[in-house]
Amino acid sequence: MAQRHIVFRPATQPGDVARQLADRFEAVRRELEVPEEFPPEVLAEARSAAAEADLPDRDETAVAFITIDPPSSLDLDQAMSIERDGDGYRVRYAIADVPAFVRAGGAVDGETRRRGQTVYCPDRRVQLHPTELSEGAASLLPDQVRPAFVWDIRLAADGEGTAVEVSRAMVRSVRRYDYEQVQKEIDAGTAEDCLMLLKEVGEKRIALERQRGGASLPMPEQEVEEGQDGSFHISFRPVLPAEDWNAQISLLTGMGAADLMLKGRVGILRTMPPPDPRDLKRFHRQAAAAGVPWPDGMAYGEFLRTLDRTDPRHLALIHEATTLFRGAGYTPFDGALPEQPMHAAVANPYAHVTAPLRRLVDRFGLVVCEALSAGHEVPAWVREALPTLPEIMATSDRRTNAVERACTDAVEAAELQPFVGQTLAGVVVDENDKGVVVQLVEHAVVARAAGSAKAGESVTVRVDAVDIASGAITLSIA
Repeated sequence: MAQRHIVFRPATQPGDVARQLADRFEAVRRELEVPEEFPPEVLAEARSAAAEADLPDRDETAVAFITIDPPSSLDLDQAMSIERDGDGYRVRYAIADVPAFVRAGGAVDGETRRRGQTVYCPDRRVQLHPTELSEGAASLLPDQVRPAFVWDIRLAADGEGTAVEVSRAMVRSVRRYDYEQVQKEIDAGTAEDCLMLLKEVGEKRIALERQRGGASLPMPEQEVEEGQDGSFHISFRPVLPAEDWNAQISLLTGMGAADLMLKGRVGILRTMPPPDPRDLKRFHRQAAAAGVPWPDGMAYGEFLRTLDRTDPRHLALIHEATTLFRGAGYTPFDGALPEQPMHAAVANPYAHVTAPLRRLVDRFGLVVCEALSAGHEVPAWVREALPTLPEIMATSDRRTNAVERACTDAVEAAELQPFVGQTLAGVVVDENDKGVVVQLVEHAVVARAAGSAKAGESVTVRVDAVDIASGAITLSIA
């Protein structure tokens, strides 16, 4: 599941509301103690590591790797190569070799354990690693020779994995794509073989996911645009099929990593329980409120696949489906296998190993898998760190989620500011002793409203007040 990001697009000459939002975003980071500037000793060590990395001897620069990322991204974690292998496929997935640049126990190591992950704010990214590494020496930028963990995965004709190996090697990305380029070239039939095979393999992996009972939820970006009159509008950018196909390669690798870890009896899994029945009932009500049919007996994962990501109402519903993915965490083990190794949404054991530039835990998972694949001992510094990672990541997740909620509240308040004193159409998606939760019909806003109404009921709400500085929205049933 991809993380949802908010893209903030102020007008060329930002108005007063845009400045209020920028001030609020800065205040959120300050209030939640998001570490922004790197200490001098961390920057110095990063610069030194960039020039004196522990590089692997193996050379895989002859493989024509490509990257697929958003246009503005420079922290490129992944590069891929896909080719036919008899009746099946061979997927090689190069993941940035962050351990080559981060010394265990060093200043960068300590700072990344304090941060946990990159925090995406509407106006900027607060990086896990210094720019010298994340957007420089460790990034799989095009036409640059870089160290990487190269996953070599064989697939059967139906896309099912049959074998997985991982080793450190030097690689070179020969081309960089963004998702829209990939989609356009595939749709036009002009894409290179690797991209056409990405579609082929991606679709087969999606079919296998459905057979397993998995539930994929690629979160769309929430775009916030300022009009020339100073008003704001929130919308969800539809997710392209190419993004789903690309995500399947990452999921495939994470499943292969979990398999290596379980067989080697050491590692750290990303686990998640099945959805809480109460959350499922609430989501059923939200679907009914949005006017989206949910046939009796259809599993929630299958229902999510029926949603039209070009429909703003459906995209808002996808956002609300995040409540079904609660309880995810990290489960380390060394010797005894975990009692519950499954990730309910993946419907398979799974591990995070494909985003080490942006997520701390992946760095350790990569080292574990490379050692197990080669038949070597997992380094002591990794084994010692494994039990500490769940709390580090949980703390980081709480901070990141709080930043996202606070920033989203602020931009929703900005969108509704012109409507203070007016009434808007909505539907009730939840009700409790604190009031009701209303999804507005013409705005990508879900907020609590004072008053009483039944879940699924169409209502009219009055916008009583908004406050961008706190993100507060006061609605009442009219």
